[in-house]
Amino acid sequence: MSSLTSLFASSDQPDSLGARFRKKRLEKFEKLFFENFNPESPLRILDVGGTDYFWKDSQILNLPDCRIVLLNLHLEKTSHPNIEARIGDATHMKEFEDQSFDLVFSNSVIEHLYTWENQQRMAKEIQRVGKKYFIQTPNKYFPVEAHYALPFAQYMPKKLLFYLLTKTKLSRFQKWDSKAAQQYLDEIRLLDEIEMQRLFPKSKILKEKALGMTKSITAHNLG
Repeated sequence: MSSLTSLFASSDQPDSLGARFRKKRLEKFEKLFFENFNPESPLRILDVGGTDYFWKDSQILNLPDCRIVLLNLHLEKTSHPNIEARIGDATHMKEFEDQSFDLVFSNSVIEHLYTWENQQRMAKEIQRVGKKYFIQTPNKYFPVEAHYALPFAQYMPKKLLFYLLTKTKLSRFQKWDSKAAQQYLDEIRLLDEIEMQRLFPKSKILKEKALGMTKSITAHNLG
């Protein structure tokens, strides 16, 4: 993979821009975390839509009495004894009791729920099962759409965007598989700051900046 291709690859690639932003986001999150939690106390964290690799460089993972639960529609692979993977639905977390987690964390997931109604359900469930939360999503109005790395893709007609994704290499220097492209076009509903505040009315809004503009939005009640 060339250096330019790596730079615009998806955020699970360590040399990508997305991975760099995630690293900085993790640093900000950990600063807030250690200001608000006693690292010697038992801690239970739910990561909605989370992955094992996101936490691999985190100091939190190695706290003596910390348990992180990854909740996904499929069973994620885990490689650390403090991480547990479970199958579940972010919009209906019936398996968890009220306030059963010290913290609910979610990174770039809530925009993948198809509808505003599903986003409301996820937000409601997060605030039900978690005492604290830290929920991030790409900003709807940032010029480069985060999922496709294409300028103003969120404003394009879906037929045009599908063509660009599947017939050209403009998105991340590769052609998308037709099924994967359609899935993303169906499921992604980007959020703005006003909607995030509506979803989490008691939250503070943390803005992640790039080129002087808000790249992503985080709703949290830490601090």
